[in-house]
Amino acid sequence: MIVVALPFHLQKLAKVEGDVELYLEGTVTLGAVLDALEMRYPVLRGAIRDHVTLKRRPFIRFFACGLDMSHEPAATLLPEPVVSGEEAFMVVGAIAGG
Repeated sequence: MIVVALPFHLQKLAKVEGDVELYLEGTVTLGAVLDALEMRYPVLRGAIRDHVTLKRRPFIRFFACGLDMSHEPAATLLPEPVVSGEEAFMVVGAIAGG
């Protein structure tokens, strides 16, 4: 089981409260988690990644075990604590300010 923490605005869009649990089979990669998330919550398609290129939207970031995975390829394996459900895979809305 993978635990995915979504920012508030994406929780509202997907009509969920709190963390989302996903069950994946096989190799757990960054892309596999995002595919499963968008399959379970189709309204999130296009909100996290571009429909065509599947590239991350500019103001969305991905974190696993404190590591910024935003620029990693989709085939990147997620750390074991995320795969085992001990740690959450975090989708974060980037904030700019001064």
